[in-house]
Amino acid sequence: MNKSLKQTQTTLWKCGKCGGELQRGSVKASYLGNDFVVEELKCLNCGLVLIDEELALGKMFEVEQSLEDK
Repeated sequence: MNKSLKQTQTTLWKCGKCGGELQRGSVKASYLGNDFVVEELKCLNCGLVLIDEELALGKMFEVEQSLEDK
């Protein structure tokens, strides 16, 4: 996990949309027609998901590369 997004007991992440608390949990993601389940921070109020750098530059990048290769 990206250390910059590490959530501790003293630091709570807040949603940029509604201000609600973010909690890490299983999230179904869909990107360019490919579905996968990941552990990400999700707002308990509105459901907005924080996509961290590791996912954006990892799994999502792999999906883009596989589509470009086709």
